[in-house]
Amino acid sequence: MSQNDSSQNAQPVARTVAAADHGKLDIQALVLLAVLLAAGFILNFTVGKAISGISGGLISPEFIISAFCLTILVVRPSVGQALVIGLISAAVIQITTTSPFIDFAAEGIAAMLMALIVRVGMGSGAKKVVPLIGSFVTTAVSGVIFMLIKIAMVGAAGELAAAMLPVVLLTAAFNAVLVQALYLPIRKALKLAD
Repeated sequence: MSQNDSSQNAQPVARTVAAADHGKLDIQALVLLAVLLAAGFILNFTVGKAISGISGGLISPEFIISAFCLTILVVRPSVGQALVIGLISAAVIQITTTSPFIDFAAEGIAAMLMALIVRVGMGSGAKKVVPLIGSFVTTAVSGVIFMLIKIAMVGAAGELAAAMLPVVLLTAAFNAVLVQALYLPIRKALKLAD
């Protein structure tokens, strides 16, 4: 039998490739966001207030930012979809904020930044620290945007910056550690591959 005869008789073998389903802002992604935002909202009222009280206001965890960072890490949305995630998160923050509407700018921009960090970082050798670095940068940028808008609204730039910047940076560090710690368990619970 010639080689051509054997190749004609060979049966095609079905091949499957397991891949992570990233980049879709579908119902499952929105449910994940809703669950994480609800948890973040409750944690802001309980644990967040306790940590802020214990630290004398130096650390004010913003669990809503942690929630949308985790969602972006898991879902891997486009930058435009991340903007939607940020705006939804900002809408939830409006329930408790003392400075209405500022969060729409802060969280919208921060969520798009997180999506860019995830897109670049998860394709590199640094992907193990992307949750930590991405959440730190995202929280810090959100806090700085919030601070700059607040300064523009009320003035007193020096006093507000001196009071708010340490809180922003310590909160960013707290959120970074929290997101890094939760990312792998959430990914495993959802049975997602990288």
